[in-house]
Amino acid sequence: MNKSLLTLALTALVSASALAQSKVTVYGVVDAGLVRESGAPTGAVSNLSSGIASGSRLGFKGKEDLGGGMTAVFLLENGFNADTGAAGQSGLLFGRQAFVGLTGQFGAVTLGRQYSPYYKALRDVGDPFGAVSLAGRAGNLLATNTRTDNMVEYLSPAYAGMRADLAYGAGEMAGDSAKNRSLSGSLGYAGGPLSVQLAYHRTDNATATDATRNALLAANYNAGWITAYLSYAVNKGTGTARSNDLVAGVAIPVGENKVLLSHVRHDDRAAANRDAAQWGIAYLVPLSKRTDIYAAYAAIDNRNGATFKVGNATDKGSGDRAFNLGVRHNF
Repeated sequence: MNKSLLTLALTALVSASALAQSKVTVYGVVDAGLVRESGAPTGAVSNLSSGIASGSRLGFKGKEDLGGGMTAVFLLENGFNADTGAAGQSGLLFGRQAFVGLTGQFGAVTLGRQYSPYYKALRDVGDPFGAVSLAGRAGNLLATNTRTDNMVEYLSPAYAGMRADLAYGAGEMAGDSAKNRSLSGSLGYAGGPLSVQLAYHRTDNATATDATRNALLAANYNAGWITAYLSYAVNKGTGTARSNDLVAGVAIPVGENKVLLSHVRHDDRAAANRDAAQWGIAYLVPLSKRTDIYAAYAAIDNRNGATFKVGNATDKGSGDRAFNLGVRHNF
């Protein structure tokens, strides 16, 4: 009897221990397609490129229940080029993201290389092209402040649809903590069909004598048959650089498919007045829950010597017009 009870107790302990172990998920995206770029002084070029709609990646994410409503989380995400097999993000092992943190009723605190709150506001709320990076994305003309190294981020719980996202990126320069420092944050509301976020990002230069600053108000409204997007950014660069940017567009479901349309304007407020405007269109066709094909086209009208280019996640672009056609698989 005692042996049976001991066996049952050990079995229960082993089962509880197994449940408490970290749950690790392996995931990724493989994205490749044809890119035709024109408008460059050197002439048109056709490429087989990677990461056209979404950056190709291999990731590992996990969590462990620590009890008391607290969970440990981590994410490691490697970027690669599907067309050549080479590492992305300048060869970094986990160049897309690499962080660890804790979540609970207090919200979430994470530490490492992460997406900035400013970038997430533009990606999730302000750009009809969203997480995709096809020709036509707002990032061809707007500052995106995509990733920050050495970042500590706090994401609050949602209260009545409101949520705050605050981040500090350490410059790690001796003698002055402001050198190379990044500050980023957003305050957002999501309720029913409406999403709105106000975001700010600042990066100090290597001597802490100047800084770039970007403020963004982003919103979208989902009416079911159409989702409308509108964003406005006010930017201060180093020196006398100034600009205001506007993003307007729609996402329209067509059965299971989707049409994306966007217009982006860059209003240069510096003396050079190098303005630019972009029109973009994309068509996404899901073949399954994990696989889709896509086509996109965008053109930029550069003025007064502006040199903006149409690019994507891995191809920074060589001209002011681009056509994309490719396939994306998520696993």
